[in-house]
Amino acid sequence: MPHPADDLDAVAVRTWCSLALEALGRERAAIDAINVYPVADGDTGTNLYLTAESAVRAVEAVFAAHETGTTVPATADAVRAMAHGALIGARGNSGTILAQLLRGMAGVLADGHDAHHLLRALSAAAVAARRAVAHPVEGTVLTVADRAAEAAARTAGVPGTAAVARAAYEGARAALEATPGQLAVLGRAGVVDAGGRGLVTVLGALVEAVSGRAPEPAYAAGPVAPLPVAPVPGDCAAGGPAFEVIYLLEADDDAVDRLRARLDGLGDSLVVVGGDGLWNVHVHVDDAGAAVEAGVEAGRPYRIRITHFGADRVPPPAEPVQRAVVVVVPGEGLRGLCEEAGATTVLARPGEPPASGEIVDAIRRAHAREVVLLPNDAELRHTAAAAAEQARAEGVRVALIPTRAAVQGVAALAVHEPGRSFDEDVVAMTAAAGAARYAELAVAERQSWTMAGICQAGDVLGLIDGDVAVIGQDVPETARGVLDRMLAAGGELVTLVLGEDVPDSLAEALEEHVREGYLAVDTVVYRGGRQSAPLLIGVE
Repeated sequence: MPHPADDLDAVAVRTWCSLALEALGRERAAIDAINVYPVADGDTGTNLYLTAESAVRAVEAVFAAHETGTTVPATADAVRAMAHGALIGARGNSGTILAQLLRGMAGVLADGHDAHHLLRALSAAAVAARRAVAHPVEGTVLTVADRAAEAAARTAGVPGTAAVARAAYEGARAALEATPGQLAVLGRAGVVDAGGRGLVTVLGALVEAVSGRAPEPAYAAGPVAPLPVAPVPGDCAAGGPAFEVIYLLEADDDAVDRLRARLDGLGDSLVVVGGDGLWNVHVHVDDAGAAVEAGVEAGRPYRIRITHFGADRVPPPAEPVQRAVVVVVPGEGLRGLCEEAGATTVLARPGEPPASGEIVDAIRRAHAREVVLLPNDAELRHTAAAAAEQARAEGVRVALIPTRAAVQGVAALAVHEPGRSFDEDVVAMTAAAGAARYAELAVAERQSWTMAGICQAGDVLGLIDGDVAVIGQDVPETARGVLDRMLAAGGELVTLVLGEDVPDSLAEALEEHVREGYLAVDTVVYRGGRQSAPLLIGVE
């Protein structure tokens, strides 16, 4: 239930983020459908949703750190987490601008969170967003943010954050309605600005968070067919750059100033947001390599994402297939293995779990009437469930098998038979996954108590079904101990998934250990590539 508050305290910030994510989830398809500027690639709603989802995760992490105490986080901690989460998870042009809006607000709200600070925060957000865009265009989310801040400023002296938030929302709504008359491509398509509509949605959530009452929606939510927009000479969408390049960048201010100048000469839709040594860079270019090289010269770019617009515009097959399997995989090696088996994959990079929107996108790419979803990580159960629910709302029949490790997913995929009924297939895959015990090796970061005793920093831990069962001094010794524990209960097949830096000799030694000690047990070995654990083990 929304948290009414006289000021925007930490609980209200948490509520705001949660409500904004829910609202963007409801409106994502509708916002995607009106996305015609700067590129008609139909992803503005999705990008805003993924950016907000990253902000929510960061705020929830701050609250989780206080669960054992009796106090809630300070408002400053909550708003900074919100801004940081949005920055590192920002997607696309719209998501990057939203991240800068939230960062601008956080800079003020960290010092105070009453009505006066909120109206100042809205003004700071609008200024920060406009400065982040290399060539601001009127009739976009920037204009909507400006009008929202101006409307909020007119409430100066009125008590309560609810009045400020409601004024900003109404100002943004009015500005959004005017966008087709300010930007020609919107007028020709007969739509409002997609990014601006997303901002109105976020401000509506703010009103509900501080007042306890949702404002009247600007638009009715519901299924929306993608808008057919023909390229028009002079629009950015027509004959524009071929690639969207996004990356996080660690660099100082001077280097970023030089980077802006260089990227501005390479392409358009340049947005650089952030500060304090961490930046999110977004640009549309023809030479994606040059854009990345410019980041390397400025500092350390990472989480690099390159999207080819032409590839995204290829329409899906007219007729969906009957059934598909969508699998979350922890490394490129398993990704190739699962794709060879016909699955659609979502890559989970070390320290970067996929968001629900990425899983939904994979389900859409599978283009099937029925989908079996294998998350392969206990921590992804809620994310996968949200993705499944979203896909069901789009008319896809989804069965979520709660696999907790990649080896369970491999076991389930091995018995997948698209020719049998959906229910029979799901039952067989669930049984195969459940029969596969799993383990992984990890290195202890500090001294701590475990189910197997006290471990020291640097010890190699063998986790079986998520609990520490073996503590060793090196990977081979610990792996043998884990295998012995698992095979003591029986088994027919051992699966080894080696990390990027693990030598083949380890697999050979473990295969020999199994062959000599356990009759009639086969071993298969896969290269997992870059994954969080040096070794994954499965026993079926």
